[in-house]
Amino acid sequence: MPSKKITPSERAILRELIFTEPFSHIAEETGFNYGTLRDDLINLINRGYIEVYSPDGGQSVSPFYDSDNIHQFSFQATKTGLKTIQNYAV
Repeated sequence: MPSKKITPSERAILRELIFTEPFSHIAEETGFNYGTLRDDLINLINRGYIEVYSPDGGQSVSPFYDSDNIHQFSFQATKTGLKTIQNYAV
C-alpha cells in the first residue's frame, strides 16, 4: 500500500528537523499553532519520518512520548524523513 503523501505543513516541519530541534524552535520557525504542530508531529512520528528525543536535553531517542505534553520533547528527521524531503524537493 503506498504511503500517504505528506501535507505542506508536514513538509515545512521536516525541513526544520535536519538537526535535533525542540518543539519551541519548530513552532517559532514554522509559525504553526500548537494544535496543528502537535497533530503533524504525531503523524510524522507514526510514519517513521521523525524521532522523538527525551526532554532531558534531547540527547537520547525516547521510545515513548507523552502526546499531551509533546512540547517538552525534541525531534529530528530520520533517514526516511530526509529521503522524503529529497523526493519532494522541498
